[in-house]
Amino acid sequence: MLTVLGFAMIATFLVLIMMKKMSPIAALVLIPALFCVAVGQGAQLGDYVIEGVGKLAPTAAMLMFAIVYFGVMIDVGLFDPIVRGILRFCKADPLRVVVGTAVLAAIVSLDGDGSTTFMITVSAMYPLYKRLGMSLVVMTGVAATANGVMNTLPWGGPTARAATALKLDAADIFVPMIPALGVGLLFVFALAYVLGRRERRRIGYLTLDEVLVPETETVLVAAGGGGTDTDRDTDTPKRAVGGSADGAGTGEGAGTGDGAGDGFQGLDPHRATLRPKLYWFNAGLTIALLTAMILELLPIPVLFLLGAALALTVNYPNMTEQKARIAAHADNVLNVAGMVFAAAVFTGVLTGTGMVKAMADWLVGAIPEGMGPHMALVTGVLSLPLTYFMSNDGFYFGVLPVLAEAGAAHGVSSLEIARASLVGQALHMSSPLVPAVYVLVGMAKVEFGDHTRFTVKWAALTSLVVLAAGILFGII
Repeated sequence: MLTVLGFAMIATFLVLIMMKKMSPIAALVLIPALFCVAVGQGAQLGDYVIEGVGKLAPTAAMLMFAIVYFGVMIDVGLFDPIVRGILRFCKADPLRVVVGTAVLAAIVSLDGDGSTTFMITVSAMYPLYKRLGMSLVVMTGVAATANGVMNTLPWGGPTARAATALKLDAADIFVPMIPALGVGLLFVFALAYVLGRRERRRIGYLTLDEVLVPETETVLVAAGGGGTDTDRDTDTPKRAVGGSADGAGTGEGAGTGDGAGDGFQGLDPHRATLRPKLYWFNAGLTIALLTAMILELLPIPVLFLLGAALALTVNYPNMTEQKARIAAHADNVLNVAGMVFAAAVFTGVLTGTGMVKAMADWLVGAIPEGMGPHMALVTGVLSLPLTYFMSNDGFYFGVLPVLAEAGAAHGVSSLEIARASLVGQALHMSSPLVPAVYVLVGMAKVEFGDHTRFTVKWAALTSLVVLAAGILFGII
């Protein structure tokens, strides 16, 4: 009964948000509350929610202060050179823009934190996607999938959890997986190329005449575009692009984000919040913060709290300016923190009622006896749905030991099981139970349902490619 209700609760949530019948926050709260009553444990709902909130409170705190910190870094101009560099590389060609998104997300993911990756990637790429009228769900989908592959780094979380759960060395799990993960990352780049070509066909081949010029002077050159002026090199008509650039397209992958007239201005090179004289201080502070995160010198929420306080104090010593910067990012903070605490209701009910355990036991019990010698393959396949519908903690500490025990009975080593358990991470990073994904869709102004509908199939395919590569190389 718990198994059926658990799957029904997850399915109901996904259907309602993908059909846009409910907002993610409302769905994350009301649906589990309803199912908790249906299970007959309505009296314990408060305990489950408080327990879930307690577990996710550090994550919410981390996201809150991370948004303030990176928001201030965007305000002071730390990422402006990155935007200029990407513009020069991309040359306003949609194909290059999408590939650049994948490369940037993969590089930034080296810090092991999805929220940081998404904040930097979106802050750098969002102006370009909006300016060119590109689909924003292509940006969120590519960024999430690239980060999912890189999330397997030993300091990223899943590998450490697998090592802890099975009492193995993280290096013994991760290092042999590098070739398979490399193939997965190459597949993400290839996917970005394909999606970029699709965007190029929809928008046209574009080149940017000037980089980060005022919007009224920005001119894009497009084959087949309107207008009478002709570019002297390509003999293709020019068209000017306005500020809102809402041409997000239609059909699959056409997430519209915010509408026309949203006043989008990109990164204004003359904004009053810039602090060019403090550029190297801010760059050094950010590098020091990320280094401290990787070395785990302090808990991540504490690091971002200290970093945000220091960034505000040094860059904006005036109290009025500090309040203005905090107020400017209050919407993002409230949306993301609210989403995390709403997700705490969902995870609290799933865990507290025993639905997660019932679903895991059912799936493990459904494995045919004849598949015993192939438990590594089974683990890899199961890692896709289980890490999507469960938290990493639930999967690695609750399900993985059971799978490893079943594999050991048929001579399959725990190392193979642990490596196979990592392949679902590309899909996991778009799970509604991952707080970082709300940072991604929130900053990109994309509906979570649109992101899910577009991304899940590509992320699942990426995970299967990693699994196939692992089997081919004899790693799994």
